[in-house]
Amino acid sequence: MPFEIGRGLFRYDFTDHHAILGIPVDADVKSVRKRYLKIARNLHPDSCKAASEAEKKQANELLSKLVNPAYEQLSKDNRDYAISLKHMGKRLAGEKGKVSIASAAAKQLTKAGAGLENVYKSSLQNLASKQYSSVNEALDKIADISELNLVYLMLKDPRPLKPPVKPPEIDPVKPPEIDPVKTRVAAYIRRAEGYIGKNNFSKAILELRDALKLDQKNSTCHSLLGEAYLRQKQTAMAKVHFNKALQLNPKDEKALRGKKYLEQMAAKSGGAKPTTSSGKSSGDQGKSGGGLFGNMFGGKKK
Repeated sequence: MPFEIGRGLFRYDFTDHHAILGIPVDADVKSVRKRYLKIARNLHPDSCKAASEAEKKQANELLSKLVNPAYEQLSKDNRDYAISLKHMGKRLAGEKGKVSIASAAAKQLTKAGAGLENVYKSSLQNLASKQYSSVNEALDKIADISELNLVYLMLKDPRPLKPPVKPPEIDPVKPPEIDPVKTRVAAYIRRAEGYIGKNNFSKAILELRDALKLDQKNSTCHSLLGEAYLRQKQTAMAKVHFNKALQLNPKDEKALRGKKYLEQMAAKSGGAKPTTSSGKSSGDQGKSGGGLFGNMFGGKKK
Protein backbone atom coordinates (compact mmCIF):
# COMPACT_ATOMS: atom_id res chain seq x y z
CA MET A 1 0.00 0.00 0.00
CA PRO A 2 1.67 3.27 -1.10
CA PHE A 3 -0.06 5.36 1.59
CA GLU A 4 1.18 4.46 5.07
CA ILE A 5 -0.66 5.97 8.07
CA GLY A 6 0.87 5.37 11.48
CA ARG A 7 -1.61 6.97 13.87
CA GLY A 8 -5.06 6.19 15.21
CA LEU A 9 -6.54 2.76 14.47
CA PHE A 10 -4.02 2.32 11.64
CA ARG A 11 -1.35 1.95 14.32
CA TYR A 12 -3.01 -1.33 15.31
CA ASP A 13 -2.85 -2.71 11.75
CA PHE A 14 -6.54 -1.85 11.35
CA THR A 15 -7.64 -0.10 8.14
CA ASP A 16 -9.94 2.69 9.35
CA HIS A 17 -12.29 3.04 6.38
CA HIS A 18 -14.48 5.49 8.34
CA ALA A 19 -11.50 7.83 8.82
CA ILE A 20 -10.64 7.64 5.12
CA LEU A 21 -14.17 8.80 4.23
CA GLY A 22 -14.36 11.21 7.17
CA ILE A 23 -17.58 9.79 8.61
CA PRO A 24 -18.60 8.60 12.11
CA VAL A 25 -18.05 4.94 12.96
CA ASP A 26 -21.82 4.48 13.20
CA ALA A 27 -22.63 6.12 9.82
CA ASP A 28 -25.39 4.45 7.79
CA VAL A 29 -25.10 3.39 4.13
CA LYS A 30 -26.88 6.54 2.89
CA SER A 31 -24.36 8.78 4.69
CA VAL A 32 -21.49 6.70 3.35
CA ARG A 33 -22.62 7.18 -0.26
CA LYS A 34 -23.28 10.91 0.17
CA ARG A 35 -19.81 11.50 1.64
CA TYR A 36 -18.12 9.32 -0.99
CA LEU A 37 -19.67 11.24 -3.88
CA LYS A 38 -18.49 14.54 -2.40
CA ILE A 39 -14.92 13.28 -2.00
CA ALA A 40 -14.91 11.70 -5.46
CA ARG A 41 -15.86 15.03 -7.06
CA ASN A 42 -12.90 16.69 -5.33
CA LEU A 43 -10.37 14.02 -6.29
CA HIS A 44 -11.48 12.75 -9.70
CA PRO A 45 -9.18 13.90 -12.56
CA ASP A 46 -12.12 15.40 -14.49
CA SER A 47 -13.22 17.66 -11.63
CA CYS A 48 -10.13 18.02 -9.43
CA LYS A 49 -9.05 21.65 -8.84
CA ALA A 50 -5.45 20.83 -7.93
CA ALA A 51 -2.90 23.46 -8.92
CA SER A 52 -0.47 21.12 -10.67
CA GLU A 53 -0.43 17.89 -12.63
CA ALA A 54 1.54 16.23 -9.83
CA GLU A 55 -1.19 17.10 -7.33
CA LYS A 56 -3.88 15.85 -9.72
CA LYS A 57 -2.03 12.55 -10.01
CA GLN A 58 -1.76 12.32 -6.23
CA ALA A 59 -5.47 13.12 -5.88
CA ASN A 60 -6.33 10.33 -8.31
CA GLU A 61 -4.17 7.87 -6.35
CA LEU A 62 -5.92 8.86 -3.11
CA LEU A 63 -9.25 8.19 -4.82
CA SER A 64 -8.34 4.86 -6.36
CA LYS A 65 -6.18 3.37 -3.60
CA LEU A 66 -7.80 4.69 -0.42
CA VAL A 67 -11.23 6.22 -0.97
CA ASN A 68 -12.67 3.69 -3.44
CA PRO A 69 -11.68 0.62 -1.35
CA ALA A 70 -13.10 2.30 1.78
CA TYR A 71 -16.40 2.96 0.00
CA GLU A 72 -16.48 -0.62 -1.28
CA GLN A 73 -16.18 -1.90 2.30
CA LEU A 74 -18.70 0.48 3.92
CA SER A 75 -21.35 0.62 1.18
CA LYS A 76 -22.44 -2.93 1.98
CA ASP A 77 -23.44 -4.76 5.12
CA ASN A 78 -19.96 -5.95 6.06
CA ARG A 79 -20.56 -7.92 9.24
CA ASP A 80 -16.94 -8.99 9.62
CA TYR A 81 -15.71 -5.39 9.55
CA ALA A 82 -18.37 -4.29 12.07
CA ILE A 83 -17.36 -7.11 14.42
CA SER A 84 -13.67 -6.21 14.05
CA LEU A 85 -14.47 -2.56 14.84
CA LYS A 86 -16.38 -3.52 17.99
CA HIS A 87 -13.58 -5.88 19.04
CA MET A 88 -11.08 -3.07 18.54
CA GLY A 89 -13.10 -0.81 20.86
CA LYS A 90 -13.04 -3.39 23.64
CA ARG A 91 -9.33 -3.97 23.08
CA LEU A 92 -8.64 -0.25 23.42
CA ALA A 93 -10.80 -0.04 26.55
CA GLY A 94 -8.42 -2.51 28.17
CA GLU A 95 -5.38 -0.43 27.18
CA LYS A 96 -6.38 2.91 28.71
CA GLY A 97 -3.32 4.80 29.82
CA LYS A 98 -1.18 3.07 27.20
CA VAL A 99 -2.84 4.55 24.12
CA SER A 100 -0.81 7.32 22.46
CA ILE A 101 -2.58 10.20 20.68
CA ALA A 102 -1.18 13.36 19.10
CA SER A 103 -4.05 15.42 17.65
CA ALA A 104 -5.67 18.23 19.63
CA ALA A 105 -9.16 17.03 18.70
CA ALA A 106 -8.54 13.53 20.09
CA LYS A 107 -7.03 14.91 23.29
CA GLN A 108 -10.07 17.17 23.74
CA LEU A 109 -12.40 14.19 23.24
CA THR A 110 -10.76 12.34 26.15
CA LYS A 111 -12.13 15.09 28.42
CA ALA A 112 -15.65 15.18 26.93
CA GLY A 113 -17.28 13.14 29.70
CA ALA A 114 -21.07 12.97 29.28
CA GLY A 115 -20.80 15.05 26.11
CA LEU A 116 -18.84 12.33 24.28
CA GLU A 117 -21.30 11.90 21.39
CA ASN A 118 -21.71 15.61 20.66
CA VAL A 119 -18.01 16.45 20.92
CA TYR A 120 -17.10 13.44 18.73
CA LYS A 121 -19.57 14.31 15.97
CA SER A 122 -18.76 18.04 15.92
CA SER A 123 -14.98 17.47 15.98
CA LEU A 124 -15.20 14.89 13.21
CA GLN A 125 -17.34 17.16 11.07
CA ASN A 126 -14.81 19.97 11.48
CA LEU A 127 -11.90 17.73 10.45
CA ALA A 128 -13.82 16.19 7.55
CA SER A 129 -14.66 19.60 6.10
CA LYS A 130 -10.94 20.18 5.44
CA GLN A 131 -9.92 16.57 4.87
CA TYR A 132 -9.20 16.64 1.13
CA SER A 133 -8.85 20.40 0.56
CA SER A 134 -5.10 19.79 0.19
CA VAL A 135 -3.94 16.44 -1.17
CA ASN A 136 -0.57 16.94 0.51
CA GLU A 137 -2.23 17.10 3.95
CA ALA A 138 -4.89 14.43 3.34
CA LEU A 139 -3.03 11.61 5.10
CA ASP A 140 -2.49 13.73 8.22
CA LYS A 141 -6.19 14.61 8.28
CA ILE A 142 -7.11 10.92 7.94
CA ALA A 143 -4.77 10.14 10.85
CA ASP A 144 -6.36 12.90 12.96
CA ILE A 145 -9.85 11.49 12.31
CA SER A 146 -8.66 7.97 13.06
CA GLU A 147 -7.29 9.14 16.41
CA LEU A 148 -10.70 10.68 17.09
CA ASN A 149 -12.34 7.34 16.22
CA LEU A 150 -9.87 5.53 18.48
CA VAL A 151 -10.72 7.66 21.50
CA TYR A 152 -14.45 7.46 20.80
CA LEU A 153 -14.42 3.66 20.57
CA MET A 154 -12.28 3.42 23.70
CA LEU A 155 -14.65 5.61 25.76
CA LYS A 156 -17.98 4.56 24.25
CA ASP A 157 -17.84 1.05 25.70
CA PRO A 158 -15.45 1.10 28.66
CA ARG A 159 -15.79 -2.65 29.24
CA PRO A 160 -12.58 -4.39 28.14
CA LEU A 161 -12.44 -7.81 26.59
CA LYS A 162 -13.10 -10.59 29.06
CA PRO A 163 -10.04 -12.66 29.93
CA PRO A 164 -9.92 -15.97 28.12
CA VAL A 165 -11.51 -18.84 29.96
CA LYS A 166 -10.13 -22.33 30.12
CA PRO A 167 -11.70 -24.32 27.29
CA PRO A 168 -13.81 -27.27 28.35
CA GLU A 169 -12.38 -30.72 27.99
CA ILE A 170 -13.40 -32.33 24.72
CA ASP A 171 -15.57 -35.41 24.98
CA PRO A 172 -13.70 -38.06 22.95
CA VAL A 173 -17.03 -39.26 21.57
CA LYS A 174 -18.06 -35.83 20.24
CA PRO A 175 -16.13 -34.03 17.49
CA PRO A 176 -14.64 -30.64 18.48
CA GLU A 177 -16.66 -27.55 17.60
CA ILE A 178 -15.60 -25.51 14.58
CA ASP A 179 -13.74 -22.30 15.42
CA PRO A 180 -15.63 -19.49 13.60
CA VAL A 181 -12.56 -17.19 13.59
CA LYS A 182 -10.37 -19.83 11.95
CA THR A 183 -13.14 -20.49 9.45
CA ARG A 184 -13.32 -16.81 8.46
CA VAL A 185 -9.53 -16.54 8.25
CA ALA A 186 -9.42 -19.62 6.01
CA ALA A 187 -12.06 -18.05 3.75
CA TYR A 188 -9.99 -14.84 3.44
CA ILE A 189 -6.93 -16.93 2.55
CA ARG A 190 -8.83 -18.90 -0.12
CA ARG A 191 -10.11 -15.71 -1.73
CA ALA A 192 -6.62 -14.14 -1.59
CA GLU A 193 -5.09 -17.20 -3.27
CA GLY A 194 -7.72 -16.94 -5.98
CA TYR A 195 -6.94 -13.26 -6.56
CA ILE A 196 -3.19 -14.00 -6.67
CA GLY A 197 -3.89 -16.69 -9.25
CA LYS A 198 -5.62 -14.04 -11.37
CA ASN A 199 -2.79 -11.51 -10.81
CA ASN A 200 -5.20 -9.26 -8.88
CA PHE A 201 -2.71 -8.55 -6.11
CA SER A 202 -4.43 -5.43 -4.70
CA LYS A 203 -7.57 -7.46 -3.94
CA ALA A 204 -5.46 -10.24 -2.44
CA ILE A 205 -3.73 -7.76 -0.12
CA LEU A 206 -7.09 -6.41 1.11
CA GLU A 207 -8.31 -9.94 1.88
CA LEU A 208 -5.11 -10.87 3.74
CA ARG A 209 -5.01 -7.67 5.77
CA ASP A 210 -8.60 -8.37 6.86
CA ALA A 211 -7.56 -11.92 7.81
CA LEU A 212 -4.70 -10.59 9.97
CA LYS A 213 -7.14 -8.41 11.89
CA LEU A 214 -8.63 -11.66 13.16
CA ASP A 215 -5.39 -13.66 13.49
CA GLN A 216 -2.21 -11.58 13.57
CA LYS A 217 -0.03 -14.67 14.11
CA ASN A 218 -1.06 -16.54 10.97
CA SER A 219 2.16 -17.29 9.11
CA THR A 220 0.29 -18.29 5.94
CA CYS A 221 -1.32 -14.82 5.75
CA HIS A 222 2.07 -13.13 6.15
CA SER A 223 3.79 -15.29 3.53
CA LEU A 224 0.95 -14.74 1.03
CA LEU A 225 1.11 -11.00 1.72
CA GLY A 226 4.83 -11.16 1.06
CA GLU A 227 4.17 -12.85 -2.27
CA ALA A 228 1.46 -10.33 -3.26
CA TYR A 229 3.67 -7.35 -2.39
CA LEU A 230 6.65 -8.90 -4.17
CA ARG A 231 4.61 -9.45 -7.32
CA GLN A 232 3.66 -5.76 -7.13
CA LYS A 233 7.40 -4.97 -6.88
CA GLN A 234 6.96 -3.58 -3.36
CA THR A 235 10.05 -5.32 -2.02
CA ALA A 236 10.21 -3.51 1.33
CA MET A 237 6.70 -4.59 2.30
CA ALA A 238 7.36 -8.10 0.95
CA LYS A 239 10.45 -8.41 3.13
CA VAL A 240 8.51 -7.34 6.25
CA HIS A 241 5.88 -10.02 5.80
CA PHE A 242 8.27 -12.79 4.74
CA ASN A 243 10.32 -12.13 7.90
CA LYS A 244 7.17 -12.09 10.05
CA ALA A 245 6.03 -15.40 8.54
CA LEU A 246 9.39 -16.97 9.33
CA GLN A 247 9.29 -15.67 12.91
CA LEU A 248 5.98 -17.48 13.33
CA ASN A 249 6.94 -20.55 11.29
CA PRO A 250 10.63 -20.95 10.40
CA LYS A 251 9.71 -23.75 7.96
CA ASP A 252 7.22 -21.72 5.89
CA GLU A 253 8.32 -22.69 2.37
CA LYS A 254 6.79 -19.71 0.56
CA ALA A 255 8.44 -17.26 2.95
CA LEU A 256 11.77 -19.07 2.66
CA ARG A 257 11.63 -18.89 -1.16
CA GLY A 258 10.59 -15.25 -1.08
CA LYS A 259 13.34 -14.24 1.35
CA LYS A 260 15.93 -16.15 -0.69
CA TYR A 261 14.79 -14.41 -3.87
CA LEU A 262 15.03 -10.96 -2.23
CA GLU A 263 18.54 -11.76 -1.00
CA GLN A 264 19.60 -12.90 -4.46
CA MET A 265 18.09 -9.81 -6.07
CA ALA A 266 19.88 -7.54 -3.58
CA ALA A 267 23.18 -9.34 -4.16
CA LYS A 268 22.91 -9.03 -7.95
CA SER A 269 22.01 -5.35 -7.86
CA GLY A 270 24.41 -4.43 -5.07
CA GLY A 271 21.50 -3.20 -2.93
CA ALA A 272 17.90 -2.11 -3.37
CA LYS A 273 17.06 -0.57 -6.75
CA PRO A 274 15.62 2.95 -6.91
CA THR A 275 11.87 2.77 -6.85
CA THR A 276 9.28 4.85 -8.65
CA SER A 277 6.27 6.49 -7.04
CA SER A 278 4.26 3.36 -7.84
CA GLY A 279 6.62 1.22 -5.77
CA LYS A 280 8.28 -0.47 -8.81
CA SER A 281 12.01 -0.38 -9.33
CA SER A 282 13.24 1.34 -12.44
CA GLY A 283 14.43 -1.99 -13.81
CA ASP A 284 11.07 -3.69 -13.18
CA GLN A 285 8.80 -1.35 -15.11
CA GLY A 286 6.61 -3.14 -17.62
CA LYS A 287 6.85 -6.62 -16.10
CA SER A 288 3.63 -8.45 -15.28
CA GLY A 289 2.71 -10.02 -11.94
CA GLY A 290 3.73 -13.43 -13.37
CA GLY A 291 7.01 -14.18 -15.15
CA LEU A 292 9.95 -14.58 -12.81
CA PHE A 293 7.79 -14.33 -9.67
CA GLY A 294 5.27 -16.77 -11.12
CA ASN A 295 8.05 -19.33 -11.63
CA MET A 296 9.33 -18.81 -8.11
CA PHE A 297 5.93 -19.30 -6.44
CA GLY A 298 4.65 -22.03 -8.74
CA GLY A 299 3.11 -20.07 -11.62
CA LYS A 300 -0.34 -18.70 -12.19
CA LYS A 301 -3.16 -20.87 -10.89
CA LYS A 302 -5.64 -22.17 -13.45
